Amino acid sequence: MANTNKTLMTEFVLEGFSEHPELRLFLLASFLSLYTVALTGNAVIIALISFTTGLHSPMYFFLCNLATMDIVCTSSVMPKALLGLVSAENTISFQGCMAQLFFLVWSVSSELLLLTVMAYDRYLAICFPLHYSSRMSPSLCGALAIGVWGLCAFNASVNTALMMRLSFCGPRVITHFFCEIPPLLVLSCSPTYVNSIMTLLADAFYGCLNLILTLLSYGYIVASILHMRSAAGRRKAFSTCSSHLLVVLVFYSSVFCAYISPASSYSPQRNKTSGVLYTALSPALNPLIYTLRNQEVRRALRRLLHFSRHQL
Repeated sequence: MANTNKTLMTEFVLEGFSEHPELRLFLLASFLSLYTVALTGNAVIIALISFTTGLHSPMYFFLCNLATMDIVCTSSVMPKALLGLVSAENTISFQGCMAQLFFLVWSVSSELLLLTVMAYDRYLAICFPLHYSSRMSPSLCGALAIGVWGLCAFNASVNTALMMRLSFCGPRVITHFFCEIPPLLVLSCSPTYVNSIMTLLADAFYGCLNLILTLLSYGYIVASILHMRSAAGRRKAFSTCSSHLLVVLVFYSSVFCAYISPASSYSPQRNKTSGVLYTALSPALNPLIYTLRNQEVRRALRRLLHFSRHQL
């Protein structure tokens, strides 16, 4: 019977923000604006880093990877969310839901690891400046990026495969505006013990462990900056690191709010809010944070705009 019901569950209904119809136009305008800013801003970051030789360094290489994952993250969610705000009922096929889940888990876990790698890169650059080039070589940077993408793709595949083995024979309404692990587990009518254990292990590794490593790196960075004799050097180091630390705080707080809690305590309103933060707001803010607070990126952007005006 469970298998039959699972077969019959060919689509889900995404509840979205249907409980607040008066906010539909406001949410549509806000989501469309955030999605446009996220796509444009991250595409510009990728273009700047790719075509500006002065930005061909490990820090900007990882920033380029982060911008790519920001695009994957927001594009896996926002188009369907926008469609739901303009249609009467927002349905998603079972296969579409699983595809969305895969790309979401892949991009989010990749961003968490990339933020840790970027913190380690800053730690080496500030605490060991004389050995930085030899320690953070191009081959190591490439290996770290491939490792992050591959490991997180494996994590996403495992989580998606575990979700596909569940039976969904009850209500088909997902109390969210996209397919996320917690609301899907709530809908399952088969045991979710293995899924919960896997989610807990992923939370411990991608969330807690990486946050500890990131904060540990910044502890050493701050201690090293405070021992610098040059005031200008301290300001430059703090400016570079504060941008990254701000991105870390925004992203981790929203992801923790969504995932670091048992399925039994799932709160639709809380998860929708955190979902907006890490799938729309964070990808839109990241390029602005790195552009406005980074002189090298600002200079490269000014040169690009100057070149574009002359070409026109």
